[in-house]
Amino acid sequence: MTLVDIHCHILPGIDDGSKDWETSIKLAHAAVKDGITHAVVTPHTLNGRYLNHKKDVIKLTAEYQKRLKDENIPLTVFPGQEVRISGDLPQALDDDDILFLDEDGRYMLLEFPSDDVPSYAKDMIFKIMQRGITPIIVHPERNSRILKEPVILQELIEQGCLVQITASSYIGTFGKDIEEMSRKFIEAGQCSCFASDAHDLPKRQYEYSEALEKLSNEFGQGVAQEYRDNAQALVNGDNVQMNWRPFKKKKRFWIF
Repeated sequence: MTLVDIHCHILPGIDDGSKDWETSIKLAHAAVKDGITHAVVTPHTLNGRYLNHKKDVIKLTAEYQKRLKDENIPLTVFPGQEVRISGDLPQALDDDDILFLDEDGRYMLLEFPSDDVPSYAKDMIFKIMQRGITPIIVHPERNSRILKEPVILQELIEQGCLVQITASSYIGTFGKDIEEMSRKFIEAGQCSCFASDAHDLPKRQYEYSEALEKLSNEFGQGVAQEYRDNAQALVNGDNVQMNWRPFKKKKRFWIF
């Protein structure tokens, strides 16, 4: 059965993920063991620390695929990027230096700083969407600002963004608060799919299948299948719908 991972850091030596080819092969084995058949490899770019150019990622991904074939590892990889929101993003798009999840350039992974959502985010997203690009907001449940103000994500969805939650977040690897926020986003239909966001770092391993199993147990097999289908649709450039709703408002109890 096809299982697509749209976000992982398993290319060697170009960001905070895999440090070398040996590690990349190890991570590929781990991905296959977790049930993943296809992966978009998405090194960081434009985040102030890493700038990974499109041509370099494509070249390295092709070499990785060759090594996977030589090692008889049944994993198909595609070149991608995890793109940090930045004032440099429009120029990078103009320069054809951005990779997308799909060949037609419809879906792009968009990352915020871990502790904030920039004040210019809505304006930048509007400009991106004018180009026919749909941003996929990655791991919002791990953003400290969104944890405090989850309505921020709703406003981005209203603009037309889609959302990807890290599988490990939902199963509790990053703590109870992030696990609970992940559940709330899922319950409200504010998430399209999971991804591993795998790194060669502690607590950044493959836990995708475990998250899908938990999703099936808590929200039904149909929802879990929808997450699988959506991940595949993003890579194929097909339509993905979010049947979302606002968070339920907490009831207030007044004492007179």
